[in-house]
Amino acid sequence: MTLSKINLQLFAGEKTEPATPKRRQEARKKGQVFQSREITSALVVVTGFLMINLFLQSFLGRVGNLLKFLLITYSGANDDVFNTAGIWKIFYYVVNQIVLISVPVILAIFAVSLISTYFQVGFVFTAEPLTLKFERLNPVEGFKRIFSRRALVELLKSVAKVVVLFYIMYSFLASQYKGIPMLLDMSVQDLLRYTSNILFGITIRIGIVLIVLGVIDYFFQWREYENSLKMSKEDIKEEFKETEGNPQIKAEIRKKQRQISTRRMMQDLKKADVVITNPTHFAVALMYDSEVNDAPVVVAKGKDLLALKIKEEAEKLDIPIVENKPLAQALYNSTEVGQMIPPELYQAVAEVLAYVYSLRGE
Repeated sequence: MTLSKINLQLFAGEKTEPATPKRRQEARKKGQVFQSREITSALVVVTGFLMINLFLQSFLGRVGNLLKFLLITYSGANDDVFNTAGIWKIFYYVVNQIVLISVPVILAIFAVSLISTYFQVGFVFTAEPLTLKFERLNPVEGFKRIFSRRALVELLKSVAKVVVLFYIMYSFLASQYKGIPMLLDMSVQDLLRYTSNILFGITIRIGIVLIVLGVIDYFFQWREYENSLKMSKEDIKEEFKETEGNPQIKAEIRKKQRQISTRRMMQDLKKADVVITNPTHFAVALMYDSEVNDAPVVVAKGKDLLALKIKEEAEKLDIPIVENKPLAQALYNSTEVGQMIPPELYQAVAEVLAYVYSLRGE
């Protein structure tokens, strides 16, 4: 028995339970979300290659214009070229050409990166990761992070990715070596077309491998994230207490509410015309004012000890007490305090009230 208790205590703190929605929401508010950087990197690389392949001739044309401009400018170099105005002219032209060459690729890469991140994470804005935490400055904790299992896995993934990509590029270029001597006899258009085909072939192969690695990494990151959010049974109990309220506190609140309700009910008992009893189990106090209500109203009711208390209070207030077991039970079960009695009990209650009024000489 002792061993069983010890085992239960040992396992109570283990984080074996899936995260609750509240736990996930709190983690998201802190910026703790999972995403696969491998998928984003794969899409960025593929997009970059495809954009270069798509606009290759346009890029080469602009590079040619840039070189032509520089050659023409410096071939007839004179003092006008090297003054301030001439240097700025060259600078603006060079920057303009570089922007026209790079902007389409940069915009496409940025858009793909943004879309990939959004579909994995959604929209999350939090300053929590930017807050200064002194434990991050602890060198011991820093070494733990550097040499952790996660860091080792990331290093192995990076090395494996580089090796796989190098092998793909090498094997594809090796398969194309027979066409290299023919480059000397090709025209510029054929050379561009040949280069574009090689670049496209490499892009497709690298893209497929990167996306496959990204999908694998996505499920790996998901599993790590789920494990990091797992909770112990004690954590779930504490969260339930915070969310739903401590059961002991809720029980205490209900107790106070019953006490207040009973106190108010006992104060209203002085308005009663009669108390109908079981006689020991039930007590129901009725009030009837024909100018206010169409039927008698229950002003107090109780069972067992409360019924005894109602009878004692009724005796102090000199309120008539009538014993009628079936009627007392029916009134107790069918009517709440402050409600009029149901029509099916009119006859029985009328007889009781008639008896009470006769005692008063009314």
